[in-house]
Amino acid sequence: MTSFRLSSLRLFAAAFVATALAFTALSPAHAEAKKDFKVGWSIYVGWMPWGYAMDHGIVKKWADKYDINIELVQFNDYIEGINQFTAGAYDGVMATNMDALAIPSAGGVDSTILLICDYSDGNDVIILKGKDKLEDIKGQKVNLVELSVSHYVLARALENIGMSEKDVTVVNTSDADMIAAYATPDVTAMVTWNPMAAEILNEKGAYNVYDSTKLPGEIQDSLVVNTQTMKDNPAFAKAMTGIWYETMALMAGGDAAAEAAKTAMGVASGTDLAGYEAQLAATEMFYKPEDYIKFTEGNLVELTQFVTKFLFDHGLLGDAATSPGYIGIELADGTIVGDESNVLLRYTTEYAKMAAEGKL
Repeated sequence: MTSFRLSSLRLFAAAFVATALAFTALSPAHAEAKKDFKVGWSIYVGWMPWGYAMDHGIVKKWADKYDINIELVQFNDYIEGINQFTAGAYDGVMATNMDALAIPSAGGVDSTILLICDYSDGNDVIILKGKDKLEDIKGQKVNLVELSVSHYVLARALENIGMSEKDVTVVNTSDADMIAAYATPDVTAMVTWNPMAAEILNEKGAYNVYDSTKLPGEIQDSLVVNTQTMKDNPAFAKAMTGIWYETMALMAGGDAAAEAAKTAMGVASGTDLAGYEAQLAATEMFYKPEDYIKFTEGNLVELTQFVTKFLFDHGLLGDAATSPGYIGIELADGTIVGDESNVLLRYTTEYAKMAAEGKL
C-alpha cells in the first residue's frame, strides 16, 4: 500500500529554514489584487479532497463564482511545495501547523491558516516490540523520521510520563524503510504513521503504546495562505473556503455519491475505499465549518505552546530565536501567543463563519 505521506512528508529541518530565508528575499514586498491563484497540496488522507475538487469541477465552480482562476497543484515533494509557497510562487499550500511555523514563518513570511482541514487522531503511533507499556521505551533505540511529527509525538509522550529524549536514542529512519526496519531483530521501538503503523501492528508482539489520540488537536493539517494575498483578494479566500466545505459535505453525505468520492480519493492516493476509510477513522476531519470554528476558537493557546516549545528545543525557529515565543502567533480572537512585534502566523475563522452562515 502506498504511504499517504511521501518520504519527505512532514520532515522539517534547519536547512529548510535557511532555504526559506533565501527565497523570502526574492518574494514581492506585498501582494496585490489579481485574478490567478496557485495552491500546492500533497498526497495525504486529509488533503485528498483538494485533488478531487480540482478533478471534478468544484474548484472551477467556485473560482467562476468569483471571476478568478484557481489551480491546485499536487507536489510529490511536500517540503518543496512549502518552499515554493515561501518563495512567493504559490498563494497557498497544505502544511502542518509545525511546518508553517518552521518554514514560511521562520523565513519571515507572514502566513495565515485559512482552514484547518483535519488533525491526527490516531494516525501517528509509538510501537514497541514485545513490550506493551510506554515506560518500557526507556534506554531503547527509537527509529523514526527525525525532526518530523513522529519526533514530536515521541517528545510529547516522554514528557507525559516524566521522561525526556535523553532517556532514549533516536535513530533517523526514512518512512520508506519503516516496515523493513521493524522486521529486523535490532529494531525494538518505532514511531511512525498510518498506513505503515497499521501494517506493523499486525505483526505478532507489536504493541501500540501511545498514539496521537492522546494529543488531540496538536498535529494540525491546514490550508496556509499568504496573509497579504488573502487581505488583497478576499475572493480567493471565499472561493477556497467554499471549495473545501462543498467537498466535505459531499464526503459526509452517506450516500452513493459520498462513496464514489471517497473511492476516487483512495485510488488517487494509492489505496482503495476500505484503505482510505481506515485512514479517515484515525483522522479528525472538519466536515462542517462549525466544527472548525469551535476547535479554532477553543484551546489553541495551550496547543500552540506545545508545538513552539518542540520547534525551539530542536532549533527549528531559526538562529535568531531566543525563546519558544520568538514568532508571534495571532489566534482567531485576536489573542497573540508569543512576540507581538513579530507576528508571522495567524489563524482566522472569518471565512468559515461566512460558510456557516451561507454567505459565501
